[in-house]
Amino acid sequence: MAETRKGEVTFRGNPVTLVGPKLKPGDKAPDFTCIGAGLAKVSLADTAGKARLFNVVPSLDTPVCSTQTKRFAAELKALGDKVAAYTVSLDLPFAQARFCTDANIENLQNLSDAHNHSFGTNYGVLIEDLPIPLLARTVLVVDPSDTIRYIQIVPEIAQEPNYEPALQALKAAAGS
Repeated sequence: MAETRKGEVTFRGNPVTLVGPKLKPGDKAPDFTCIGAGLAKVSLADTAGKARLFNVVPSLDTPVCSTQTKRFAAELKALGDKVAAYTVSLDLPFAQARFCTDANIENLQNLSDAHNHSFGTNYGVLIEDLPIPLLARTVLVVDPSDTIRYIQIVPEIAQEPNYEPALQALKAAAGS
């Protein structure tokens, strides 16, 4: 049975339980199996080769998640192809693709964790005690050697993350 952590984050002020380990910078990035474009299975190895940003959101169809994803898309333009960036949520791949098309986002690839929740569980960000499973708002930077260089699990899920420290960690991991 997976480890659980109660009260590390709140959802609209109410403490919730996260499933999985509490990861920290320096830890090896766990593997996962998400669904990407064309319903292809995507694992950590499939993202390898560059510094990576994982923009983890509860649902792209909410205002804060939308703002967060658009902000990262805008900030990442300056880094070009030096980095890879992914938005991870439990939204279905079709909804993720529609959101990115509507928002003209082309520099963040979508990963749906709806398949088996392995990203949420392995990274310790799956919320288990809501009426539906969601992922906690999280920003992760993983370097080319699959080591976590930055992680922020936002303490209140309805609030935006700290963008600047994540972007600085991403630039450092990319050697920029």
